[in-house]
Amino acid sequence: MIGASLLLYIGVLRAALGRDLFSRRRLAVGIVSAVVVVGGMLVGKYGATLFGLPWWIYYPLPAALTLALAPVVFRLPPRRALVYVLMAAASAPLIHVGFSFLLGWHEYMPFWPIESLNSLLS
Repeated sequence: MIGASLLLYIGVLRAALGRDLFSRRRLAVGIVSAVVVVGGMLVGKYGATLFGLPWWIYYPLPAALTLALAPVVFRLPPRRALVYVLMAAASAPLIHVGFSFLLGWHEYMPFWPIESLNSLLS
């Protein structure tokens, strides 16, 4: 799930930043991607399983990082920031639907129940 999320997030950054900025800031793209995706998933995983926190406590921090970090780090002008925020906001439900429906992994957005294909076929 982390690998697929990283690829999708890097694609969002590529589309929002444009080819030139994306190419010039590859190290920053990698760092922001790791913080947002890997860090966010670790907060979610350990918040839910290790600490047993409800989603409304552990979910807002990764969500806020996803929406705010890239526009700040890359100093995006308002139009590009809007494109980024819209694509980043849409990517989380896309990942959740894909993994929940196809593989039965419901952890990405635990507050949004989606039946898996396997359970529908059973």
